[in-house]
Amino acid sequence: MLAATASRAVAADPGPDLVARGAYLATAAGCENCHTDKEHGGQRFAGGPALPTPFGTFYGPNITPDAETGIGRWSDAQFLRALREGVRADGANLYPAFPYPSFTEIADEDALAIKAYLFSLPPVRQQSRDQNVSFPFSWRTLISIWKLLFFTPGRFRPLPDRAAGSNRGAYLVTALGHCGECHTPRNWLGAMEPDAFLAGTPTGPDGKKVPNITPDAKTGIGKWSEDDIVNLLKDGQTPEFDFVGGAMRAIVDDTSHLTDADRGAIAVFLKNVPAKPFAGNE
Repeated sequence: MLAATASRAVAADPGPDLVARGAYLATAAGCENCHTDKEHGGQRFAGGPALPTPFGTFYGPNITPDAETGIGRWSDAQFLRALREGVRADGANLYPAFPYPSFTEIADEDALAIKAYLFSLPPVRQQSRDQNVSFPFSWRTLISIWKLLFFTPGRFRPLPDRAAGSNRGAYLVTALGHCGECHTPRNWLGAMEPDAFLAGTPTGPDGKKVPNITPDAKTGIGKWSEDDIVNLLKDGQTPEFDFVGGAMRAIVDDTSHLTDADRGAIAVFLKNVPAKPFAGNE
């Protein structure tokens, strides 16, 4: 009963159609950004651009419903296991460059709506690129040790003392939107530092500084209003009348398609997370 209640508290409802709902949720999760090589004219969801990291270069795989090179043969259970446990259909570990440490919290009905949307798209026959990972991180079996140390699977649980809007915002930020994956510093093994959640990092996915989005008045967004956050999520404009660029521009392209209620829920949540100083040298 608790799991069902939790799911109802956070599940999106932009429309009655499962595929349309899945499209909305896939946009909220930014799936196309990592699984489509837009810079080189790649087909949608047929494989993503390079993601350089200290451990090697990762490429988002083909997640179209092609039976041979995509996920067309994946069952619902296999799709859920990938998001929930970081395990591929063949039983091999997924690298945490795929943000299953955040996606593990996605409600089952939301995950399966995303799968329904992906399976409604044209299949693209295109082999996924091999991950270019340095030794010894190229041994996928070692990820099991990483998981024991740093990964806790489990669904999102709304807090009973938190308003419904703030719970919805928490779900969008921590699970679907996986904002912490870029806005939280990592330790030497690539795991997020929970004590600095959303406090920014001097070296983000594209090698650039990722800002502090906690309500710290000096280094974060403490002086921003909820409307300021909503406006940035809608059109990319900051309170200083600047516009975001780099990787965040693609995120705004997605958040601009969210409902006003969901953008507002994100703003409410961010204004109420614990304030932290920027996790790096200014």
